[in-house]
Amino acid sequence: MSIIRSLNHQDEFVGFYLLKELEVKQTNGTPAKDYFDIVLCDSSGQISAKYWDVTTTDKETFFPMGLVKVQGIAHTYREKLQVKITKIRKANDDDGITLTDFIRSAPILPIDLVYTIKQVLEDITDLEIKKIVAYCVSKVEEKLMHYPAAKTHHHAYFAGLAYHMVRMLEIGDFICKQRPFLNADLLKAGIILHDIAKPEEMIAQMGIVSEYSVQGKLLGHIAMASSWITEAAIRCDIDLQSERVLALQHLVLSHHNLGEWGSPVQPQTAEAVALHHIDALDAKLQMVEDAIDVLPDTESWTPLIRGLENKPVYRMKW
Repeated sequence: MSIIRSLNHQDEFVGFYLLKELEVKQTNGTPAKDYFDIVLCDSSGQISAKYWDVTTTDKETFFPMGLVKVQGIAHTYREKLQVKITKIRKANDDDGITLTDFIRSAPILPIDLVYTIKQVLEDITDLEIKKIVAYCVSKVEEKLMHYPAAKTHHHAYFAGLAYHMVRMLEIGDFICKQRPFLNADLLKAGIILHDIAKPEEMIAQMGIVSEYSVQGKLLGHIAMASSWITEAAIRCDIDLQSERVLALQHLVLSHHNLGEWGSPVQPQTAEAVALHHIDALDAKLQMVEDAIDVLPDTESWTPLIRGLENKPVYRMKW
């Protein structure tokens, strides 16, 4: 079976893939014809694909998150590799494949990631902060085992959210040792809470986001997490005017830094400044790592990386 990472220009191939995304579109010709705009996925990565001259039967047969057998040709279009599908059929039981064979996952077991997060939570010494964080984590603990951190931007795979949190906690632990003026309890709490509402913002299966929830579209994870902090304080009988509650809300509300990135306020506490940059550092490095990880061995430049101002990254030859 051809894995996506190994495809090169003009390669003809046959293999099994996951239909990560599928949208019916129309050509610009007269008369307009329907075609499938597809994202094919396997454990090595994903690739855009087109299937032309779609029939009514095709539209009733193929849907996102389905497994398919594809025959196609890889080619370069606008400096980016994509696939022209010549034949496609649904996978069946006789093919001996399962959905998990095609899912990209965090490199650490989800149970270990969630265990690490809960251990850090237990190490928080401030009881009010610990109670608030514990309450918020309890709302999504089961989903932390498999939810991605985003639809496409970064850590967009099975258990990607928990992996993102753990990597940030590791960076935060180092920074708190290097900069002891920072409140370690607050920073740890901010790292755990900053994206805690992502599982309620997105609708995902096996680490792949199909769409955003109604709450996600109307409120977003930042506003939801801030309201959860208020809810936790009320449930735990903590004064809503407490500086701890205010500090936690500020961490969540400011972690994207700018209004155009979703934050209603900019970081104005030491811990909020640290959180924003830890989040950005981990997200951007993961984007680079992911892009290099799926780069074919014959290529030196990654595709454009949205989070790096649409710049590609060059893989050095050592």
